[in-house]
Amino acid sequence: MNALVATNRNFKRAAKLLGLDSKLEKSLLIPFREIKVECTIPKDDGTLASFVGFRVQHDNARGPMKGGIRYHPEVDPDEVNALAQLMTWKTAVANIPYGGAKGGIGCNPGELSVSELERLTRVFAQKIHDLIGIHTDVPAPDMGTGPQTMAWILDEYSKFHGYSPAVVTGKPIDLGGSLGRDAATGRGVLFATEALLKEHGKTISGQRFVIQGFGNVGAWAAQLISEQGGKIVAVSDITGAIKNSKGLDIPSLLKHAKEHKGVKGFHGGDPIDPKSILVEDCDILIPAALGGVINRENASDIKSKFIIEAANHPTDPEADEILSKKGVVILPDIFANSGGVTVSYFEWVQNIQGFMWDEEKVNNELKNYMTRGFKDVKEMCKTHNCDLRMGAFTLGVNRVARATVLRGWGA
Repeated sequence: MNALVATNRNFKRAAKLLGLDSKLEKSLLIPFREIKVECTIPKDDGTLASFVGFRVQHDNARGPMKGGIRYHPEVDPDEVNALAQLMTWKTAVANIPYGGAKGGIGCNPGELSVSELERLTRVFAQKIHDLIGIHTDVPAPDMGTGPQTMAWILDEYSKFHGYSPAVVTGKPIDLGGSLGRDAATGRGVLFATEALLKEHGKTISGQRFVIQGFGNVGAWAAQLISEQGGKIVAVSDITGAIKNSKGLDIPSLLKHAKEHKGVKGFHGGDPIDPKSILVEDCDILIPAALGGVINRENASDIKSKFIIEAANHPTDPEADEILSKKGVVILPDIFANSGGVTVSYFEWVQNIQGFMWDEEKVNNELKNYMTRGFKDVKEMCKTHNCDLRMGAFTLGVNRVARATVLRGWGA
């Protein structure tokens, strides 16, 4: 099931539980604005190349729109729409004053030189500079982009509007980026997991974890969880998968993954089939890679008691039903991976104030937001007698609906 269909389905279920008026429900789904631009650049060999850039701005009832920019060859408009909508609900669940957006450029960043990527980014920024802004729409990095991409956008935007560090987040520290941003999503996953386990009378220590995906989020989650005494028994990434039922040595694995660009060949564990990673025996499963990986084919074989969705949309609705019948507790993506956007908000706040925080303050504030967020989700679960996914969706949708009506936009 594609991401847009699944997101719309979750939204409609939440709207029904909340008893939303059908006109309001319809208006909440329609994006505020969809932008599509042609970006033509000279390549290093002198030939011209054209790429399509776009930005979906979904909702701004609660504040400026917020969301990543990805550089990927298959940028699917439906997926971008779904991710922009998910950002609207995610920022509302996190209770930060933003709406949702998403965008990108259809290109293969691996096939472009650094100077070609810079030219492409600057042309894209020139085309959209009057549609983004500190109080309008604040982009961030996503797949295929990073702090350097944000630095180029900031510089190009500043040529038109004066120096404006708050126009993008996920910037290099030297240009107003926030300390703690790099680890934020993974650290948020840790705090979210702690809050969920506490509810069940457990702690991280001694629990067995399996992590699918060992990029930024998976690697940080593994490091922070193992520091708290959690046992990581298997991990996978695009290069392969490894398992050690006694627990992997995470500091050594991180070093190996950095040196060899992946987990494959690590001697502290046995290689396993990457396809079997999700059905390995463990207490807590953390999908931290792609969407749609838990589906009706593999859901009934999953052995974990808890699933923490560090990736966006890793569980299909059909799998959701199978797992809930089995009694598996799923902590949904729109809460579990909101640490990244929460620290992006802190970065934006620091830039606007012109006053930077130390890392301890960033991490403490993140813990407060994640802990409070979990309590808010649980309250909605009690009110509507629903699971954590619907608890989070009703919380997010309700906050956006209330802001929409208060602003006089209710259809």
